[in-house]
Amino acid sequence: MASMRDIKRRKSSIQSTQQITKAMKLVSTVKLQKAKNRAEETNPYFNYMYQTVSSMLKRSGTITHPYLKAGASSKKAVVVITSNRGLAGGYNSNVVKLVTESSFKKEDLLIYAIGHKGAEALGRRGYTIASDDSDVIEAPVYEDAAQICSRVLKAFQEEEIGEIYLAYTHFKNTVSHEPRLMKLLPMEIDTSEDQGDSNILMNYEPNDEEALEVIIPKYITSLFYGALVEAVASENGARMQAMDSATSNAEEMISDLSLKYNRARQGSITQELTEIIAGASAIS
Repeated sequence: MASMRDIKRRKSSIQSTQQITKAMKLVSTVKLQKAKNRAEETNPYFNYMYQTVSSMLKRSGTITHPYLKAGASSKKAVVVITSNRGLAGGYNSNVVKLVTESSFKKEDLLIYAIGHKGAEALGRRGYTIASDDSDVIEAPVYEDAAQICSRVLKAFQEEEIGEIYLAYTHFKNTVSHEPRLMKLLPMEIDTSEDQGDSNILMNYEPNDEEALEVIIPKYITSLFYGALVEAVASENGARMQAMDSATSNAEEMISDLSLKYNRARQGSITQELTEIIAGASAIS
């Protein structure tokens, strides 16, 4: 059985850790509220952007464009969005699993990392890190998404890569976050749900190729930025839950150690009384 000194030392250590987890929970709660409001404000725009571009391509007839067909290269680019810090439960590992447990061959993937945790985890597993823009996740803005999009699209146009994917965490609500692996290029036209006016073809001015050269990069940039905003909200939500669980676990451990300390103290007092009584009996 541990001594009273050991129990007291461990209890003090856990109490110090509990103070840290409480503070981190409060910080994450404040950050989450800001990130949540930002995600809720921007989500409608990106949802409508996705619906509009999908509907537009569905009504475009048989058009050919580099963005609508796979490139000659077998390489695939995956933009992986994680965090720069840990202590967020399974937030980072779940995104990494999307890549490592996919059907993609490791040697065919080029990782465009946003977040140190994803870059480090995939780098240790032998994946090629094409770029690391981890500073972006600290305070994402649209211009950052545009720069990353421009870099990835340039590699696609120069046939360094044949497909582009996005791995991030979708923010549903404060307690629910869903890791997603989304294919961005080549764009796939979904014709499974035909609308009433789906037979009306889309007219492009001046022509479809020039229009798509402008529309699709903006569309992909919008998805990048939307994913960054949702990832920040998901990260803070996951960290808040993790710190809340850690604080609760620390409270349970402190209660258990307090009980053990009291038992050890009671045992020590009982032993001292027994020794005193035995000594008094021996003298008499």
